[in-house]
Amino acid sequence: MKKGLIFVLFALVSIVSYSQLSWNAKVGMNMSNFTGDMDTDMKIGFNVGVGMEYQFTDMWSIQPSLMISQKGGKSDLGEDGTVKYNPMYLEIPVLAAARFAVADNQNIVVKAGPYFAFGIAGKAKYEYEGESEKVDFFGDGEDQEGAKRFDLGLGVGVAYEIGKFFVSLDGEFGLTKVIDFEVDGVSNPKNMNFSIGVGYKF
Repeated sequence: MKKGLIFVLFALVSIVSYSQLSWNAKVGMNMSNFTGDMDTDMKIGFNVGVGMEYQFTDMWSIQPSLMISQKGGKSDLGEDGTVKYNPMYLEIPVLAAARFAVADNQNIVVKAGPYFAFGIAGKAKYEYEGESEKVDFFGDGEDQEGAKRFDLGLGVGVAYEIGKFFVSLDGEFGLTKVIDFEVDGVSNPKNMNFSIGVGYKF
């Protein structure tokens, strides 16, 4: 019992003594859409934010971030009509990461974990026969699309680090319904997003 306790304490001390904290800034391009039966196409957006990395060992770390991310999708309504959904989220991904050295000062980082998001802005833009109309994407008022603000999902990604710079490819798969409805077999869409980004570590 005592030997086991001593081992656990030694392991904790080793992790704490090694642990390193760093910060980063990143910007990227989103390629987003809705999953499920939504008849929508991919839409280009952006993401920008700051992140932190708490490194436990040479290999393992945790990477929480605070991001502003534009997602959504677009759809052809027929008869020269289109709609573009442009929701903007404040997003907090919390990813566990494993780092593998491939050369001097160069690493591949594989990461996965949950993300939490809250809708802060965004419009649905309808265009038909040369005329356009915009309504708020979030909320269920008279001039609102009815989307839910809270979003939760899973994130995965891989990054290539060269010194303090990195390039990343990331995917996000929403688990919560964006809008509560069911019409003509179309029901309960969820967010899906892929992005490519660049960043710098401080």
